[in-house]
Amino acid sequence: MNKIALFFGIMLAVTAASAQAAPGADKSAASADALTKTVSGLDSELFDAFNHCDTPGELQKHAGYLAKRLEFYHDKGGVTWTRAAYLANTQKNVCGHFRRELVPGSLEIFPIKDFGAIEQGWHKFCDLKTDQCFGEAQFLIVWRHRAGKWEATRIFSYGHRAIVSK
Repeated sequence: MNKIALFFGIMLAVTAASAQAAPGADKSAASADALTKTVSGLDSELFDAFNHCDTPGELQKHAGYLAKRLEFYHDKGGVTWTRAAYLANTQKNVCGHFRRELVPGSLEIFPIKDFGAIEQGWHKFCDLKTDQCFGEAQFLIVWRHRAGKWEATRIFSYGHRAIVSK
């Protein structure tokens, strides 16, 4: 009889511990959901301005999401060390030429304690004149959150490849 009582006592303790852990898990899940919503929204806003950078004011709007000391790493184009240099390259090579599209279902967001978040996924690039997508690549963005503002501090675009028609 003591073994049965001990067994039920242990099961009761395990059940109680699980119940106590659940609210914290819910807070953690809610926090992750909020971060995902925030960063995916930032991605949409950042690249909406990027995709319309030939429209007056949109390149400056795009710049507003970028740290002044932005580092941009591109496997084909090399490294750009400042926001100003990145914007000059964007204006020359992107504006009026192509747009960026996030590949649906590819986005992942990871928190960085006391700093911000890492965003990673796949994106593709589509010609504005033909509306045909011609390339894709992986990307990673390091976002810093301070003083109530989010800004991209590092952007990586790598593994560029042509999109092969199926």
